[in-house]
Amino acid sequence: MKRYERYAQEITALIKNQTLRTGDRLPSVRQACASRRISPSTVFEAYYLLEAHGLIEARPRSGYYVKPQPQPRQPEPTTAKPGSRSTPVAISDLVFEVLESTRDLDVVPLGSAFPSPALFPLDKLARHLTPAMRQRAPGRMVEDLTQGNAGLRRQIGLRYGREGAAVDEDEIIITNGAMEALNLCLQAVTRPGDVVAVESPTFYSALQALERLNLRAVEVATHPRDGVDLASLADVLRHHPVKACWFMPNFQNPLGSLMPDANKQALVELLARHAVPLIEDDVYGELYFGLSRPLPAKVHDRQGLVMHCSSFSKCLAPGYRVGWVAAGRFAPTVQRLKLMTTLATAVPTQLAVSAYLQGGGYDRHLRQLRAVLAAQQTAALDAIARHFPHGTCVTQPEGGYFLWVELPPHIDTLQLHRMALSTGISVAPGHLFSADRRFSNCLRLNYGYPGDPRLEGALRTVGEMAHILAGTRGRSA
Repeated sequence: MKRYERYAQEITALIKNQTLRTGDRLPSVRQACASRRISPSTVFEAYYLLEAHGLIEARPRSGYYVKPQPQPRQPEPTTAKPGSRSTPVAISDLVFEVLESTRDLDVVPLGSAFPSPALFPLDKLARHLTPAMRQRAPGRMVEDLTQGNAGLRRQIGLRYGREGAAVDEDEIIITNGAMEALNLCLQAVTRPGDVVAVESPTFYSALQALERLNLRAVEVATHPRDGVDLASLADVLRHHPVKACWFMPNFQNPLGSLMPDANKQALVELLARHAVPLIEDDVYGELYFGLSRPLPAKVHDRQGLVMHCSSFSKCLAPGYRVGWVAAGRFAPTVQRLKLMTTLATAVPTQLAVSAYLQGGGYDRHLRQLRAVLAAQQTAALDAIARHFPHGTCVTQPEGGYFLWVELPPHIDTLQLHRMALSTGISVAPGHLFSADRRFSNCLRLNYGYPGDPRLEGALRTVGEMAHILAGTRGRSA
């Protein structure tokens, strides 16, 4: 953690525990420099970070003051109680039906799985493509096949080091996005008919991967704020021959939940006692709204059982399809599977991303991206509070760009999806996020499209339709 981040974290703790209260003035830059023995630039960086996260505000010619903190708008959704049996998966037909609409640019993308491309430095990335290829000796074009470009793996390894994870570069394999990494890991540790533990609700692409490989899913209770329920997982491990777990500890899709670090450590230790591999999907970890990146579960791995998968698609380079896996003890198997399937990831995009990372602008871009998404979440929550029916519950994640909305029990969100689509709005109904389609009154909403003037009106329209289905027109949450 950098010095300004450490100072910002200390101020945050003082605000959270009410030592610093709404309206209190923070130390001036001169006072902070003298008392903390830090530079003015460090103080300014810390205050800018706190301001971006909505904790403080600057008053002209007066200084920085603690802002009023928003109060919860609606209660959070309930924790699901999944069935005790493992089940085969047959979800793809419904996924294709629902998500086909998100490809239409005229449709408001509340149901999309992707943030707005306008959020990313695509022009800067593109400027790295041609120079990187021109500087590449023709004879070296094949030397990084299968495992991936050494320079890019080195950059990824450095970021693991900053997080405290001891990851050797030889453990890292570059893939065609995180989805290839996740699928390769699943193939490396399972056989048809095996049981895989997933969150409840879980990302539909995980269910599609299980369906494709003829695997069975057993769902684990997952708290909308704190993630996987460890007692539920322990019970699943006692009663099922689980061959792998596919979990998303950081800003889980669709809930947005974030496992506390102590829970991640306990998760890794529990799975180690059962010798069960963890496939860790961490594609949203960089999109945190707090002062430091939440640690991956991989940090606590001592036996090589955690396969940490991520990509640059959600935070830097959508469409470049540059992902990776730090596969632990399974790295040789994953590498062989990569060789037998797609052979390699496109070299030009790897080189462009590597050159961009070396240029030093990535963390600055991420700070701006997080601030924009945090502000956008606030706007989306305000709209839901104004327009959705009484009894609506919604998550308030600490990162990512999804909200999980639980509507009154008798509302069928698949019907709501079809009504919304008829007016040019997509949503992701809860049916997609469980092997047995249990979340029929829930929605996942994407707020990652800042600057789109249609979003406020779309949320209002979806809320009005939910009122119609609830028979409670005019009474908001």
